[in-house]
Amino acid sequence: MYAFDIATGSKAELYRDLHAALDALTAGEPDPVANMANAAAVIAQYLPDLNWSGFYRLIGDELVLGPFQGKAACIRIALGKGVCGTAAMARTTQMVDDVHAFPGHIACDAASRSELVVPIVHDDRLLGVLDLDSPLPARFDEDDARGCEALMSLLAPRIAP
Repeated sequence: MYAFDIATGSKAELYRDLHAALDALTAGEPDPVANMANAAAVIAQYLPDLNWSGFYRLIGDELVLGPFQGKAACIRIALGKGVCGTAAMARTTQMVDDVHAFPGHIACDAASRSELVVPIVHDDRLLGVLDLDSPLPARFDEDDARGCEALMSLLAPRIAP
């Protein structure tokens, strides 16, 4: 069993501790599914106000559901569609304060109000995206975006085939 001392102070401390926890969970583990599963779990456990935390993997020319924490989700997302497909196609983080105002939003869970999607790139190759949903509008900010980008930079080589 893993137990982590995750700071409840500033977001900088929170993401520093999450980075250390994710590093400890995935260091030396070659299985990408196991590493994504533990990443989804630790993020869901320690980031407040989430209702979904997980991964979509790039398989061929679409995103396919990977390990996650939360309600059952959409299985396949075309590149360029919804927040996840947009992040994957553009290879840029998408932070959406109100998912209902996002053109083409794909509603897997009607309770989701805001979303943060971070592309996962390794050796200039898109591997997939980290997708975080919250029932709160405008839940995510630049600190969350930068913190999750740092987490995915750590994870990317540990999930690359």
